[in-house]
Amino acid sequence: MLLKAKEPFRFYTRLHLSELTGLRATNLSQLLNLIKKVPGSCIYHHTHRFLQQHQYLSPEPPNDFAYWVTDVLGEDELGEKLSSIDTIQYATIRSLREKIVSTIEDYLKENGMARLRFAWEGEEFHFIKSVSFVLPTEYLVGDLGELLEVIKKITIDSIYFHIFESRLRLEKMDNDFSNWIRNSIGDKELADEISGLDPYTYTLDGLRNKLIRMLEKRIES
Repeated sequence: MLLKAKEPFRFYTRLHLSELTGLRATNLSQLLNLIKKVPGSCIYHHTHRFLQQHQYLSPEPPNDFAYWVTDVLGEDELGEKLSSIDTIQYATIRSLREKIVSTIEDYLKENGMARLRFAWEGEEFHFIKSVSFVLPTEYLVGDLGELLEVIKKITIDSIYFHIFESRLRLEKMDNDFSNWIRNSIGDKELADEISGLDPYTYTLDGLRNKLIRMLEKRIES
């Protein structure tokens, strides 16, 4: 018999809008200065929106900063450094921003001439911010079996919200599923197993399937 949760789990989903800020960069110095001061929703957009927009492509796509630096400015070395930032290590947008800033600053110290490379007209980096509206769904679950059944059919927007957005944008130290399984179900082992996943190495459908397999294995045992 499956353990009942102390508190039920409510599935949420989110609607996403992208909004131009009017800020743009034509070289690395301008990019760096703007990264330091734009709202966190801009950093979020240019590092995580790509995950959703290209959910069916191979995992670990580059962030927008890496793409622009490489393809527009031709700074391949810096592009590789920005692409290799392990986003999963950063529990907050603030710490992720700091890592991006330090990576660009260190590169400019060693490659001062890179400041002189400008984007052609029409290829500037335009800063965009994400505007999200979080909405409750009809799904409320009270044990692991019910959680499994909803994960099988809920939208990938909901999966994304509970795994990525709640942890990073809302500055929670864990994803919503692990937090609920640990504190309401009392299953620390399963919670730790899900927490240990690197969600950035999966497409969103791949991540859903991985969660399903983990829950099925736990329920069977």
